[in-house]
Amino acid sequence: MSETNSILLPPGPSLLEPRELAPQAPSDKLPFSSRLALVGEVVRTGLAELWAHKLRSFLTLTLLTLGVFALVIMTSVMDGVVDKISTGFSGLSFDGTVMLTPKSPETTEEQKRFAMSPGLRAEDLARLTAPDDKVLAFLPRAYKPTPVRVVGGTERTFAIGVTPDYFSWMNRRIGLGRGLTDDDAKRRSPVAVVGSSIASKLFGGADPVGRSVKLEGQSFLIVGVLAPLQVMSDDTWLDGNGILMPLEAYMDRMDTSHKLSQVAVKLKSKKDVDEVSALLLSRAKQAHHGIEDIEIEDLSAELVRSYQQFKDNIWGWQVVLQSLAATVLLVGGVGVLSVMLISFSDRRFEIGLRKALGASDQEILVQFLLEALVLAALGATAGTLSGTVVCKALSANFPYGLVVNPMGLLVAWGVALGLALVFGLYPALKASQLSPMEAMR
Repeated sequence: MSETNSILLPPGPSLLEPRELAPQAPSDKLPFSSRLALVGEVVRTGLAELWAHKLRSFLTLTLLTLGVFALVIMTSVMDGVVDKISTGFSGLSFDGTVMLTPKSPETTEEQKRFAMSPGLRAEDLARLTAPDDKVLAFLPRAYKPTPVRVVGGTERTFAIGVTPDYFSWMNRRIGLGRGLTDDDAKRRSPVAVVGSSIASKLFGGADPVGRSVKLEGQSFLIVGVLAPLQVMSDDTWLDGNGILMPLEAYMDRMDTSHKLSQVAVKLKSKKDVDEVSALLLSRAKQAHHGIEDIEIEDLSAELVRSYQQFKDNIWGWQVVLQSLAATVLLVGGVGVLSVMLISFSDRRFEIGLRKALGASDQEILVQFLLEALVLAALGATAGTLSGTVVCKALSANFPYGLVVNPMGLLVAWGVALGLALVFGLYPALKASQLSPMEAMR
């Protein structure tokens, strides 16, 4: 029996069997530094693509910039407008105020009856302004249009008779000099406080305090100038363009019929409006021999209605402007789609080569999406910077300045980047699904 010599092989897989290669770490298992380098490379590639097609990229960036710019400016300017108008409404000092004014006759019968009444006159004040626990102040006012002499001709203005406390209660600040005093009223002094607008017309920016003006042949010494007013009503416009004097001096020198234009009544509490209004109408009726030729307007309620109307108008403008900005951004998104589709067509060989070297579909997809985001981020940055510059330039025109609205900025960037993702998704999917063999033909 012959022995057969055999070679003993070490245990392990056969040499004839194919060996499996060690699996490569997927991209999501790469260290942070490698992923950061990959993102940097994608950004660099995206910028190179933009630079390689300057005109096309410029047009797309312009649309994205305009869209973001419009959103930033719209939200910031709207905030400034709301602040300015709100400041103007607070300057009206209508809160807790009712106004007595002469009633206009609506019928022939009322015309005959009202003709038997002297109307609202300074002589009514003794009865109308009798002290009441629910009233803080009575503010009678009378005015009439009148010409005032200036160098080279005449200027139209208004002679306005008020009481000394009118300025504090109606939020009329003194910019130069002083206001009217109780002593001016008692002495019936021919002194005046001029509105800022008429002072500029009469004296061309020079200090008018200490000078005199003539109204209908009557000379008045200017003792003060009102601070500039934000015109929110007829009263603020009249005061800014008028010459305010003691009511007693007005009655003596400007209107011997002693007609009053209105009497503002400041209340301690708005809940007393109905009760005080009824009391005032009763007093006026007694003063006018039973003739009801005076009406009362609740300025607080009117202020609320006006402010609500303002907010409704602002909301309408916001919708219009947001729609315009969204349309521009949408067109910019279409531009991103165009850029990425052309980029896909120009880089088919590059995509196939990268896939042949081991790049996954996910990596190609992420690369194209990141390039779309880079394009949108550049447009959003340009829009943000230009919007900030414009806000700073307009800041002086608003009472609290004009700053970039953070929410508007966030929305603008979110919309721009969101549109870039949406419109860049289709080219990215086409690139990721491209087979290496087809791309490298």
